Amino acid sequence: MAYDGELFSIGQRIKWFRERRGMSQKALGDFIGRSENWVYKIEHDRMPVDRVPVLIALCQVLRCSMEDLTGGYVSGIATGEAEHEHVPSIRQALSLPSSLLPLRTEGISAEDFKTAVADAWTVYETQAEARYRDVGERLPNLLRQGHAALRDASAEDEPAVLRQLIGLYGLHQIWLRRVGEPTLARVAADRGLTLADNAGDPALLAAAAWNLSCVLTSSGDVADSFELARQTIAQCTPDEGSSPEHWSAYGALHLQGAVAAVRANKAPMGWDLYRGAREAAQRVDGDLNHWHTCFGPTNVAMHEVHLIAEEGDASEALRVADTVQVNPVLPLERRTRYLIEVMNLNRVQRDDYATVHILGKLMKQSPEEIVFSPLVREAVAELLKREKPLWRDDLREVAKHVGLAA
Repeated sequence: MAYDGELFSIGQRIKWFRERRGMSQKALGDFIGRSENWVYKIEHDRMPVDRVPVLIALCQVLRCSMEDLTGGYVSGIATGEAEHEHVPSIRQALSLPSSLLPLRTEGISAEDFKTAVADAWTVYETQAEARYRDVGERLPNLLRQGHAALRDASAEDEPAVLRQLIGLYGLHQIWLRRVGEPTLARVAADRGLTLADNAGDPALLAAAAWNLSCVLTSSGDVADSFELARQTIAQCTPDEGSSPEHWSAYGALHLQGAVAAVRANKAPMGWDLYRGAREAAQRVDGDLNHWHTCFGPTNVAMHEVHLIAEEGDASEALRVADTVQVNPVLPLERRTRYLIEVMNLNRVQRDDYATVHILGKLMKQSPEEIVFSPLVREAVAELLKREKPLWRDDLREVAKHVGLAA
């Protein structure tokens, strides 16, 4: 049977390249640090490969290109797609030493900088369309202004400016991850963590470590992410008098550590961290968004769905998802990412009608977000191969929107 990338799912492509190299499922799994059962599930399309470093590792072991392995379905991962228009200017700003960023930049007060950062976050978390363009355009100048504000701040204002600057680096890392720039996201998160470490504030340190842990986990460096979370948690434990912001950063770090642990085949440790997050959620007043972590009972419940899905039990994850009431006060970006996960669980279960239905909801809820989602693009590409009259038109509307159909 000749290889034809248009006929195969990613799982089938992996099987084809593996067999061409004469490798067993166990051998392939050993090479990339996964189990034989994991390879079996991937090859039989029972779970997706949606982690960039895993795809890269597979390409290296199977000696094929990312284009051949994914069919170009994965957005922003060496498949020939252009980088986002604002990445070059952000890269240039992040390439400069912090001491050079404020040069030739007009001073800005601590209060004005706080307002500017808050406004950028509001756009990112709530604006349904054009938020990547809008926020991306602001980031380089905001970074220069932030370092200028820190340079000029009085002793009284310096802690507030530092707090906003660390938050700004957090906005950089999440924006850059979403548009497929993990290396730059790591640079931004590293800078934020360095600032927080020098500040000596445990709440700041927990928030900045959470940012870096997010980058490490999404890049596949799950062992490093888990260790960062574990050690920072030990150093940043709140006490009875700690603020909800401290508890939020601390709890969010537990959740990120839990995800990293499960992906690193340390599920018992992951569930221990999850329980720690659930306890921390009892210390905050409902679903809040301190440090833009969305930490609270709802996000903890969402992570239970995610952790079960990471363990490969899509049916149980969907059962738990049916019990999660998504709070509309959560930022649009977080609600959209969760809905993408539920869509993908239905896709793994081969419930095509439910998958298409949720894809339609996603397009209405956040039309820009789904363009940047590898899971959405892969789901649409897969469904186009077996479209049915009942949902063909709805699917093609989404396919046109994400650029997979004319």
